[in-house]
Amino acid sequence: MRRKRVPAAPLPQRGGVDPVRVRLPGGAEGSWATVGDFLLGRYGAAVGAERVGAMLAEGRFVGADGRAAVASEPYEAGRWLWFHRDLPVEEPVPFGIGVVYRDERILVADKPHFLATVPRGRHVAQTALARLREEHGLPFLQPAHRLDRLTAGLVLFVVRPEDRGAYQVLFKERRVRKGYEAVAAYDPGVALPVTVRSRIEKERGVLAAREVPGEPNAVSRIALLERRGGLGRYRLEPETGRTHQLRVHMNALGLPILHDPLFPVVREDGPEDFGRPLQLLARTLEFSDPFTGGERRFESRLSLSGLG
Repeated sequence: MRRKRVPAAPLPQRGGVDPVRVRLPGGAEGSWATVGDFLLGRYGAAVGAERVGAMLAEGRFVGADGRAAVASEPYEAGRWLWFHRDLPVEEPVPFGIGVVYRDERILVADKPHFLATVPRGRHVAQTALARLREEHGLPFLQPAHRLDRLTAGLVLFVVRPEDRGAYQVLFKERRVRKGYEAVAAYDPGVALPVTVRSRIEKERGVLAAREVPGEPNAVSRIALLERRGGLGRYRLEPETGRTHQLRVHMNALGLPILHDPLFPVVREDGPEDFGRPLQLLARTLEFSDPFTGGERRFESRLSLSGLG
């Protein structure tokens, strides 16, 4: 059976952030008497029953026809609702986003340190996606992949929804060649270049990924580019894309990346120290364009400050 197409959102973006979309479930899950009962059960624990009630009274939950949902309306399985959530208070990231390249299909951005790629958790408006949509008037912009919030450098965004899948497949099938740079301690006892292979797992609720016994699922090539005193600048080439992979592998070599808040020791959460960014940069992206067949190569214009 073909799934019904999701209707277009009746609410516009706010500051580059999409409205939240929720579908009233059916079957055994759809046991609520009213729309208000469902929304209270779905969101009451997160934001409080009073807040859910206030949002309903303010007409914040809207159906596909643009009409505000009423708390006492009978529950209707399969119905779609949209709303804009209350945004968290976010500390502004004081760095701009450069654009390395843009055409009718893609935008390659130079994401600064500390800026998340997409809205998630407590980072919503202060994200590369929200900012780029607003700054460049591209409401349908979406990332083809993601870069860790603390890592700077190249991120490929897709301008049109119909083109996104083709670029996502490149990353999924590992047909994108990615090059990173990092600043870390120099140790003459570490033989480089080296290819590191290990099994990395990331547990939900645990901040740092870790290596565990088992079949390798993460492969990184690491080479020294230059040395200045007790620090080195390294070229990192991941063959796979596990969470925290490069940071885990550098730490495993005894060369934790400079200013890393997770490796080798997880630091206590606190205010951002914008003067001490993680010294990891997504320097290059290379791939064959899925539409033109031409070879694409992009290089970040950012640089790491760790070597002075």
